[in-house]
Formats: sequence, structure tokens, C-alpha cells
Amino acid sequence: MANHSELAEQFDRSRRHLRAVAFRMLGTADEADDAVQETWLRASRFDARAVVNVAGWLTTIVARVCLESLRSRQRRGEEFLDVAELDRVIAHDAEAHPEGDLVMAESVGLALLVVLDALGPAERIAFVLHDLFGVSFEEIAGIVERSPVAAKKLASRARQRVRGTPTVSAAELREQREVIDAFLAASRTGDLEALLAVLAPDVVRRADRAALRGEEEPEVRGARRVAEETLTNSGRARFARPVFVNGALGIVVAPLGRPLLVLEIERRGDRVAAFNVISDRARLRQLRFSVVDPVPTWASPS
Repeated sequence: MANHSELAEQFDRSRRHLRAVAFRMLGTADEADDAVQETWLRASRFDARAVVNVAGWLTTIVARVCLESLRSRQRRGEEFLDVAELDRVIAHDAEAHPEGDLVMAESVGLALLVVLDALGPAERIAFVLHDLFGVSFEEIAGIVERSPVAAKKLASRARQRVRGTPTVSAAELREQREVIDAFLAASRTGDLEALLAVLAPDVVRRADRAALRGEEEPEVRGARRVAEETLTNSGRARFARPVFVNGALGIVVAPLGRPLLVLEIERRGDRVAAFNVISDRARLRQLRFSVVDPVPTWASPS
């Protein structure tokens, strides 16, 4: 690297990659942009003439910035918005950020972001860098201040949590997934008849107090009542994805990858027999999430 202008050119070429790394580590577009900006500030203060692999060096810097942010978040015990604010977030995202957090989250997978959010800072860094971007454990070790062996163990523990272990057979899982996918599709499109077709006639919806809005009841019975209430939540359904909850297939509603609602699903044949809606923060923290679909990799992200 010869001079400052060449460093600036290389940074501009790497910006998209750096933002992709930061978003998977931090989970929001704004935080990712801040991390990329901080990366430039740190890089520009350094004499980079001896740097051979500038793209790799910039990735190391952004990873360290993200690690600091994750540790700070952990110390603060930061939590996302409560359910009372969820609908405003949905409307704001649709109107003000059509190309922002939701679009980026869709490209990564909301369910994956939910699981990543439950990892410790060092585990998240190790998993994202190695499994999603192909960074070596030798490089990761310097970032998380561990040995390469320890860095490999961090990624391995994270991988086990991300992938989880289903509590049912593959055939049973396929049947559950078909029912949940049909439920979500009908909820998102506002299709009352399709929703009635996937709900058992005597379906029961139960919810904790934190999940309720206005005059909603803790328990609702009957397919039509449950379906009509569900269709009032079509905005929330945009953020809903299948996910393993304590090893069982369920649904998580997670703007920006941070769970606000979890639906525990009870199935009877090809219909939903009951579902429990959980939003109490203490209960959510006790749940173990893992992804349903295979985790994609971006060793060379565009």
C-alpha cells in the first residue's frame, strides 16, 4: 500500500464486504454502518504501507470494532423494543427504510440472526468470521485474544447452538414444517379461508400478558376467532420465521433478529391444534433457538 489515497480506494472497494460482516455480527444496518465508519477512522490513522492483504486487514479491524460493540451491549444488558412498540417499528421500517434493516435481514435470514443474538460476543465473532466468511482460526485468534485452538472451540460451540438438534424425526419435521409454512403464508397474505383450513376447529390460542394488546384475551378458542385475530397481526407476520425452540419447531417474530414473540405450536395431523404466544422477557431468555434451514456461507460475499 503506497499512500493514503490508495488506502481510501481499497477501503471503498471493501466497503460492501465490511458492511456484510458487520451486519451479521451486530444485526442492524445502523450499527453496521457505524462499525464500517469506525473501521475507516482506525485504518486511516495507521501506516498501511507494510500491509500486504489490505482487505483481510480491514476485515480484522471491523471484527475488532464489532467485538467491542457486542461486549458493550452485553455489559449494558441491552434489549430490543417491547411488543407495545412492535407495530410502530413495522410501520416505520416499511415507510422509512424499504432498503434498510429488513432487506438486509432477509438476505442473511431472520432466524439465523435470532440465534446469533443469543451467542456470546467471542462465539459470535468466531462463528461469523469462520463459518460465514472463511476467515482462518489463526486470524480469528488474534481478534478474540485466544489461541487458534480456543478460537476453533468457540466456533464449534456456536455452530452446535446455531444448528441445534431436532427432537423429532426427519419425516415428522417435514410434516410440521408444511403446517407452519401454511399458517405463516396465510397470515402474511391475509387469507382467511387458507388460515381456517390450517387451523383445527377447536384450536386454542394462549398468550402471556406481555404479548397482549389492548383488550386481547389471554386465551381464545375456535378457528374463526383465532383466525380473525391472527389476521390483525399480518404486519407482525412479515417478521415471523420457523425456528427450533428448545428443539421443537415453532415460530419466532424477530424484527432485526431480536425475538419479541415466540409461538410454540401444537399440531394435530395437518392442522394447528393450539399455539402459545410468549413475549415475557424472562421467559424468552430461557428459550434455546436454532435454525431450521441450512446455514448459508458467504466465503466471498458480493
